[in-house]
Amino acid sequence: MSDLPSGDLFLADCPARLAVELIADKWTVVVLAGLSEGPVRHGELVGLIGGISRKVLTQTLRRLETHGLVRRCAYAEAPPRVEYELTPLGATLISPIHVLAEWARENGDAVLAAHEAGPGTAAHGD
Repeated sequence: MSDLPSGDLFLADCPARLAVELIADKWTVVVLAGLSEGPVRHGELVGLIGGISRKVLTQTLRRLETHGLVRRCAYAEAPPRVEYELTPLGATLISPIHVLAEWARENGDAVLAAHEAGPGTAAHGD
């Protein structure tokens, strides 16, 4: 038996499905983790996250801001300073992200081995 919630989660117009699609994006979890220690500037976040372009980071931050997970803080200074931080709603994802990261650390080698072995092989844990 599965411990996953049943019901409307898989329906296209379900809010829970929207939330799952948002956090399933390639960069969402990484960006949220990068913001978990407190406010960070855009350039610092690029440095924290390997392999993300400035453009993709900007798009991801905007999407997370639109959905209430990230706050953009612009300061009236010269030169202008902008920082990003988690909202209280965004902060609620940090604990699940830590659990997912721990799972990834414990099982990353097995996932890689299964990928390299290909479908239908014993490396998949069948």
